[in-house]
Amino acid sequence: MRWIETPDSSTIAAIRYDPRTELLDIRFTSGSVYRYEGVPEFVNRALLSADSKGRYFNEIVRDGYEYDEVP
Repeated sequence: MRWIETPDSSTIAAIRYDPRTELLDIRFTSGSVYRYEGVPEFVNRALLSADSKGRYFNEIVRDGYEYDEVP
């Protein structure tokens, strides 16, 4: 998985996604990284193309999928 930088977001610094395992990693501008499990590819595509990635994340991803902080 490779990081895709998101310079247009004030909340999300980068996103990486593995369609095989449906794992979505989000690196926030704070430096924290969280891994979300069971995320369908269409959600990743929608997040990447959202006008407001932070809003899409808050509405769809944050409480919609199991997650862990990645050390």
